[in-house]
Amino acid sequence: MFKVIRPEAITDNPFKMIGKDYMLVSACTTKQDEEGKLITGRPNTMTASWGGCGVLWNKPVATIYLRPQRYTKEIIDQTDTFSLSILSEKYKSALEYCGSHSGRDGDKFRPAKLDVEYMNGTPWIKQARLVIFCRKLYAQEFDPYSFADELICKQNYRKDDFHTMYIGEIIKVMEEQRK
Repeated sequence: MFKVIRPEAITDNPFKMIGKDYMLVSACTTKQDEEGKLITGRPNTMTASWGGCGVLWNKPVATIYLRPQRYTKEIIDQTDTFSLSILSEKYKSALEYCGSHSGRDGDKFRPAKLDVEYMNGTPWIKQARLVIFCRKLYAQEFDPYSFADELICKQNYRKDDFHTMYIGEIIKVMEEQRK
């Protein structure tokens, strides 16, 4: 059972939540038919450990960073929304699976033993303890010439392998209700 909370009510430490616990970034292309009904495509998810939460443009936002070869990036480039699902430690093997297999090769949810749900066409992971829904506001690929510290660039990137940064307005947060 989940309850909706304000972004300001998230009590998790973002450094632990994103950098240590990791998260699943999920997205799905949706289209409208002639009658305006949403048609949902195949969802995908990936493990991520780079991101952040804060305030930008007077809005609560989350940032994620995706490499060009990731299938989830292709989907997020085609859609307006994505979700960030934070799972508890007992789902470590699912996080490892989703981080080491591509959605291009098939459904990642079943082998990872994860259930996908939808909020207005945006997929999220039912086993999550916290879900952050975002509306994409901005996307930009990192520019190798913009690094103030060239060593960071050399240590993290090969040619044509630069992350794209996505900034999403946090439009809804759901927290698992503790019993």
